[in-house]
Amino acid sequence: MAYEAMKERLVRGAFEPGRKLTVRAVADALGVSSTPARDALNRLAAEGALVYSGPKTVIVPYLTTEALEEVTAMRLALEGMAAERGAAKAPAGLADSLENMQVKINQALESRRYAEVLWTNKEFHFAVYRYCGMPHLLSTIETLWLRIGPSFHDLYPEFAIQKYGVHNHQVVIESLREGDGEALRAAFENDIRDGYRRLKQAIRARAEQVADGF
Repeated sequence: MAYEAMKERLVRGAFEPGRKLTVRAVADALGVSSTPARDALNRLAAEGALVYSGPKTVIVPYLTTEALEEVTAMRLALEGMAAERGAAKAPAGLADSLENMQVKINQALESRRYAEVLWTNKEFHFAVYRYCGMPHLLSTIETLWLRIGPSFHDLYPEFAIQKYGVHNHQVVIESLREGDGEALRAAFENDIRDGYRRLKQAIRARAEQVADGF
């Protein structure tokens, strides 16, 4: 349970890259003892989602350009498939549910509550994906989000200003209402590509700051 709770928080971007997490802090946050907290951190570190900086401290790693490119290529292929297949099997009320989620996202964007945006954004995507009927595919996609989720913090505030995600999500909703699976898939893929371009810029800017000694 501790592992699943920490995994979900990482996937939803609850912790930004560079964040230090101690066994004690994680145990307190999850309401568990140090043993399950340590076991959860060990497992997440083994999966590459966290990196140990000491015997009782881990760091949420920064994404490299190479990792970003690999994860993005896989996301485009796998999430595109999950989106199109999920749309074909989605219940009639899903579009309304997505609309309600987007209202929450928009409100959080306006208030600059970006952690809340990221939390709901994951639910928006997987609300469609989960209907694909392919549990192993979903598991693989979650593994990719586990690796890239914390870096979604670098999308803001630019994504909030330019409304990239808002536009893509609106196309998803409209395509779902129209029963156009191909357009829905394209909208999710555009969302991933827009994010990729912004994250790549953030990685480059961070590298330049390090080179300049900041």
